[in-house]
Amino acid sequence: MEFVEVFDSEGKGRGLRAIKEVWAGDVLFAEPPFASVVFDSHAASICHSCFRRQEKLQRCGQCRFAQYCDKTCQRAGWEEHKQECAAIKSYGKVPNENVRLAARILWRMDKEGSVVSDTQLTSLEELEDHIYDISEDDLKDFKIDIHNFLDYWPRSSKPRTVDNVSHILGVINCNGFMVSDQRGLQAVGVGLFPNLCLVNHDCWPNCTVMLNNGKIELRALGKISPGEEVTVAYVDFLNLSEDRRRLLKQQYFFDCTCEHCINKTKDDLKLAGALVEGEKVPEETVKEITEYSRMMLEKMEKARIEANYNEVVKICRECVEKQENVLADTHIYQLRIWSTLSEVLSYLQFFEEASTYARKMVEGYLKLYHPNNAQLGMATMRAGVTHWQAGFIEVAHGMICKAYAILMITHGPTHPITKDLEAMRMQTEMELRMFKQNEYVYHSMREAALKNQPMRMMAEPATESIKNLFRRK
Repeated sequence: MEFVEVFDSEGKGRGLRAIKEVWAGDVLFAEPPFASVVFDSHAASICHSCFRRQEKLQRCGQCRFAQYCDKTCQRAGWEEHKQECAAIKSYGKVPNENVRLAARILWRMDKEGSVVSDTQLTSLEELEDHIYDISEDDLKDFKIDIHNFLDYWPRSSKPRTVDNVSHILGVINCNGFMVSDQRGLQAVGVGLFPNLCLVNHDCWPNCTVMLNNGKIELRALGKISPGEEVTVAYVDFLNLSEDRRRLLKQQYFFDCTCEHCINKTKDDLKLAGALVEGEKVPEETVKEITEYSRMMLEKMEKARIEANYNEVVKICRECVEKQENVLADTHIYQLRIWSTLSEVLSYLQFFEEASTYARKMVEGYLKLYHPNNAQLGMATMRAGVTHWQAGFIEVAHGMICKAYAILMITHGPTHPITKDLEAMRMQTEMELRMFKQNEYVYHSMREAALKNQPMRMMAEPATESIKNLFRRK
């Protein structure tokens, strides 16, 4: 491994540190999954080999469960699916994704051992499983998974003890990592990446993780000196320090002692009141609208899950009216409302109104996130596209350029999203030149183009987010 080595990180156990100086955008390592599976909920719409989303997939003729783009993908995935295929046929049903992933991991371990390459820095036996930290409620589901695994595991395979199975399921529970579709926009599966399991958390990390072309890339967000620990964020920074610590304790079983948690950095901004004519809004009023916003967010999320987007817009507009001149533009509840409202309005093709909230959201994010945060880059990209759809070409081009600069660091030049953004950047640059030469002609051409080629409906607003790529319950 050229850029990192394993070391004992004080108070954290094992970790990784840099052995060479790296700069923003450098890839410290790229790692394929030890094993991976498609989520149960996406099993019929995602290729089980390349994780591409396809309208028509070819089903495995033996087990009738696994689905593939074509014969090429089926052949590529056969090595991993071969034993799974026979096990599903024998078992008579398909177990859940945890059991399927554990089985794939153990079949590979039986064949190749728990270290499968010279670049793998740890064996699977050495990874933490945190079985004794699991809560009572979660322990019930965990025991059901063990029971189902032992029923599913073929008698022809190497016998496995309860301890063997418990360890692997425990490792998946706290170290499984989301696998996204080919566009990198939605989590569609889960995999185990041994080297990535060694990277410790920090709420203000110096690295980010991106899935690109089937491999996990650990990418530097800025300069990292030799001897400095490399870290990633397991949870989104756009939570209060107290909430981040609770999530980390609940899912990863440790107490975060990073500087941003200890000092509650930016918590004041995340719950701040507005300044109206130089005067602060009374604290009691801010608390009242904060509580109101929390309740409205719960109502909004319910309507969103039911795909009742007109109701989502209605709830958000009511909330925005109450929040105006009371909450600061960095208040996290206001940012969540703006984010949802801009996304849903874009889907409903109210682009001009959507662009207003998208711009406000990005301005708030800029005051809270690390300047090279992937979420900031993606939000800026979406805001740029929304402004372009609304016909605001100057703002759109500026935002797309800013997003491109961030994504070149967080995603890299070969990622599908970065390639799409580069094409968009070139298009908006050309349109901006036309706009500056003759504004009237530009708008006339744009109107004609939109009439002849109606803009397609945007994809439905996502019901799940991949702000946290590390798998969570």
